[in-house]
Amino acid sequence: MSTSLPELELRPMTMPSSADADDAAEFREMVRVRNLIYAEISGNDDESLTPSELLPAYAPDPSERREVWTVRWRDQVVGRVGVDIPLEPGSRIAYWLVEILRSVEGLGIGSAAYELVERTARTAGRTVLQSWAEHPTAPGQQLEPPTGFGRIPHDRIARFFLRHGYALEQVDRKSALDLTDPALPGRVERLLEDATSAASGYRIVQWQLPTPADFVPGYAWMKSRMSTDAPAAGLEFDEETWDADRLARHERVYLDANRTMLVTAAVHLDSGDPVAFNELVIGEDRSATTSQQDTLVLKEHRGHRLGMLVKCAALRTWRDIAPHSPRVLTFNAEENRPMLDINETIGFEPLAYIGAWKKELGAASAARGGR
Repeated sequence: MSTSLPELELRPMTMPSSADADDAAEFREMVRVRNLIYAEISGNDDESLTPSELLPAYAPDPSERREVWTVRWRDQVVGRVGVDIPLEPGSRIAYWLVEILRSVEGLGIGSAAYELVERTARTAGRTVLQSWAEHPTAPGQQLEPPTGFGRIPHDRIARFFLRHGYALEQVDRKSALDLTDPALPGRVERLLEDATSAASGYRIVQWQLPTPADFVPGYAWMKSRMSTDAPAAGLEFDEETWDADRLARHERVYLDANRTMLVTAAVHLDSGDPVAFNELVIGEDRSATTSQQDTLVLKEHRGHRLGMLVKCAALRTWRDIAPHSPRVLTFNAEENRPMLDINETIGFEPLAYIGAWKKELGAASAARGGR
């Protein structure tokens, strides 16, 4: 796709059949550059993925349309653009990212790529654009969201969003747990014992993907509640409908990538329903960083220390699954004090802060873009 910059090309990506296929060179290069960008931001490789691990995330999905372009400057891949269009009935939302290498910042590439984002969203009839970006801690002027929880520096990334009409709606905390801490196992055991005593009407169940048939309905229901029960500040999220088919598609992203996910759930003894869960994930390299993904306690079952229960039970089992993983990464809204209290008690420490940004397009301009 041509732009106002003659040396810039935004090239739509057709996903290869496999990461090592003959036509996968562009995809492999995109992943390599993605990993470099993340390392530039965070100073480590904690969020790196291999091409084989990332490719399944782009599999066709009837609940969402994903589009991606490589950003080529002087015929070299220097970044990527992504737009996700949820397909829930009545959805107004588009999610997006623009990521470029530090060496090409300041040339107008990001703004040219953003024009493509907004044009794509308008063509799809979307009027709410949302994006997340990590803002490394820095001195100087800070920005706070309307929630009053958390802050980010008024840095180059923040200025980019503000210049394009976005408002900071929420700040997430990126935290890490040091799995090599010799005091951690004993602390987890003590916390697990205390939480088990407080949650006398519940029991723990665990599984690795794929989810056993008996737990599919309850797990799918809890996944659907992630879109309604997690703190959202001024962001907009569609209420998602999850069934066995959607859960299976979601799990295929991990299974096809040869990634291991441990699901730890708390089951309510009186009803037999799972009512809280935690997910830990790692790739084929079991010595790499662990990712803690969704954690949720259904609203009607809060107050029984179930968050602590599922997290500590998961960490105890994880020692056998990935004994050489050095740390766990997790992300939480700064206003989600109950979950942050749990994390801090376990030993998670803050690493960085993520700005959640939102822009609303006028309905008329969105309609014009769709013609």
